[in-house]
Amino acid sequence: MLAPTHDQTATNITTPNNVVHLTGILDVRSVGDVRQTLNTVIDSSVGDVIVDLEQVDAVDATGLGLLVATHRRTQLLGRQLVLRHPVPSVVRILAVTRLHRILRVERAPLAIIA
Repeated sequence: MLAPTHDQTATNITTPNNVVHLTGILDVRSVGDVRQTLNTVIDSSVGDVIVDLEQVDAVDATGLGLLVATHRRTQLLGRQLVLRHPVPSVVRILAVTRLHRILRVERAPLAIIA
């Protein structure tokens, strides 16, 4: 089950570091809780909303719909939704659905092996 958590350095979600960490699977069962968390962050803060996807294993159509809806909501407020460090399986889903063209995705830097 997906568990939204706030950035450990930001105990108050109204800080400029609006980071929501997600773990597990973003699907129809978890999207309600995540929607509430994202709406709370959007309503009680300013600046970009960052969703850390580093520990998200998979995203289904409902999860993608939530990300698009959140993107639209932040855009209407003159802000931006940033998807940070998605795993390769999530990157593939975003590419196949062409959402990588709409959503701002910050990929993790590649490790350099010498």
